[in-house]
Amino acid sequence: MQASDRFNINSQLEHLQAKYVGTGHADLHRYEWAVNIQRDSYASYVGHYPILSYFALAENESIGRERYNFMQRMLLPCGPPPEREDD
Repeated sequence: MQASDRFNINSQLEHLQAKYVGTGHADLHRYEWAVNIQRDSYASYVGHYPILSYFALAENESIGRERYNFMQRMLLPCGPPPEREDD
């Protein structure tokens, strides 16, 4: 692998990290990463009708109620953020 290849790969990674929030970066904390994953999952559940209807059937709720529950869970999907220690 040449130096130009490594530079190209790193620049592509930086571009992806700037474009998509969920891909993370070096300064991303574990809590923020988990929140991104949970919100992406809930957004996918709400956006795909077949899986939303599957969850509604499994939990014996209406589809609208399940959509509402997922939207509410997107607010704080992993609970309140932990206290940070600034170094």
